[in-house]
Amino acid sequence: MKHADMNVKLRRKRIIKQNIPLMAMFLPVILFYLVFKYIPMLGLVIAFKDYNFFDGIVGSEWVGFKHFKYLFENAHTRDIIYNTMLLSCLRVFLSFPFPILLAIMLNEARRLWFKKAVQTLVYLPHFLSWIIVGGIVVTVFAEQSGVVNGLMKLTGLPSYAFLYHEVPWMSIFIGSSIWKEAGFSAIIYLAALTMIDPSLYEAANMDGAGKWRKIWHVTLPGIRPTIVLMLILSMGHVMEVGFDHVYVMQNQVVSQVSEVISTYIFKIGLQGANFSVTAAMGLFESLIGIILVAVTNRIARAFDQGLW
Repeated sequence: MKHADMNVKLRRKRIIKQNIPLMAMFLPVILFYLVFKYIPMLGLVIAFKDYNFFDGIVGSEWVGFKHFKYLFENAHTRDIIYNTMLLSCLRVFLSFPFPILLAIMLNEARRLWFKKAVQTLVYLPHFLSWIIVGGIVVTVFAEQSGVVNGLMKLTGLPSYAFLYHEVPWMSIFIGSSIWKEAGFSAIIYLAALTMIDPSLYEAANMDGAGKWRKIWHVTLPGIRPTIVLMLILSMGHVMEVGFDHVYVMQNQVVSQVSEVISTYIFKIGLQGANFSVTAAMGLFESLIGIILVAVTNRIARAFDQGLW
């Protein structure tokens, strides 16, 4: 028995020794997440304190759930939470199918030069900053000098302030998000499409299935695990509209729908130095994200497609 235990210990030591180079390579990654991801979480304690610079985190007065009560009792912050959920849900559910459709269309393209050209065009917007995208949006939809209003004037139609009305602003916001990210997100689905067994398409051909039936019965079921995985991950960002996207497009006229958690944290927390309230808002945002991921994964598990 002792001899067997000795062999197990020697085997473990041998495995550890063989993997020392890999562990050394992984160490910077661990340090990165510890220093920049996990240790800063300790600062969330200021959500339960009246934090100020002079007393510091330790010396600031403990106030419990005071700031959380303020968030939910204040009509303005409730509107901000509602705007965040509305814009983010619209963006997630309206933009989610586009990368899938784009990947399927690219996969069905038979001309290699055409496929490469389209891929380049649809991937390119991802590498543009939201400052550039915001400038493009203003150039296209501006009331006086915008391209769209210019075309409308040529046809005899009156100009329209697209960026100063709530519904058109929301539509442009969602559309610009789809235009910027759909192409790059399609890469994941294109990779998943390469894993589908070609014999399934051959069997479908022998059964007389057309293009649409092969997509519906072979392609989509083949990438279903990837679709579920991406949906679960996207649900974790339902409360994160993104600061730069909203900030470069918002204006005071549409502030009732464009003021979201990220811009609120910037204005109240960084510019107004009210760190405790914005820390409470950020913690609430993260908790909702975790709950949505867990619920979505639980639903996916019912169909044997859960992430864990």
